[in-house]
Amino acid sequence: MIRGIDHIAIAVEDIDASIALFEKVFGMKLKHREDVAEFKAKVATLSTDGTDIELVQATSPDSPIAKFIAERGPGIHHIALEVGDIAAALATLEKEGVRLIDTAARPGKQGSRVAFIHPKATGRVLCELVENRKK
Repeated sequence: MIRGIDHIAIAVEDIDASIALFEKVFGMKLKHREDVAEFKAKVATLSTDGTDIELVQATSPDSPIAKFIAERGPGIHHIALEVGDIAAALATLEKEGVRLIDTAARPGKQGSRVAFIHPKATGRVLCELVENRKK
């Protein structure tokens, strides 16, 4: 079911400062930037020639990212796992009794479809399933 790790997301308070930091300290390059209205967040994807790093900043005080930062501070938010068929993956997980946040996929960045697994089902790690847009 899982093809690999799509990205590791980091919740940040200032996306521009965080981009500059990752570029300076690690030599990473900005690959993509987008506002994702569905999640009330803006994202910046940094390339590592492997698993991407995704910086995520809230665009609204009621976004999940704003709540996360208020409770825990900036830091690793979730691990995104790539799947080929998100509907089938969700159906399998639901059949197995895995607790889900999303029972159906939602729009994600760059035309992807995403869904979250509840962290109580994965040892307190928020996991996102990502079906990337077919090319």
